[in-house]
Amino acid sequence: MKLPGPDHPITITPNPRRVRVTAGDIVIAETSKALTLKEAKYPAVQYVPREDANMALLERTDRITHCPYKGDANYYSVKADGKTLDNAIWTYETPFPAMTEISGHLAFYPDKVKIEEVG
Repeated sequence: MKLPGPDHPITITPNPRRVRVTAGDIVIAETSKALTLKEAKYPAVQYVPREDANMALLERTDRITHCPYKGDANYYSVKADGKTLDNAIWTYETPFPAMTEISGHLAFYPDKVKIEEVG
């Protein structure tokens, strides 16, 4: 386990805007409670609370990856509009202590779904 610091900063802040995630015309998630995670030089990621996602469209996969700063990530595919977007979503169900804020949240690959700030 590594801790964020000056050489690898990670910040988590509430997004003041509404965030909507769609696959085609299907809304997968919409929330006014997204968290914006900024990690080192990577693009910012929106983490959406699970309760604001349509979990009926999601199917858990066997994929697991490890981040030395956040912990083990589990993945979901999106099944919507007759299509499957494999491993389009990741989540840290039991993140490392420094990242507990993102527990219970979902993050989405922007090359698989549309993530937009509205309002």
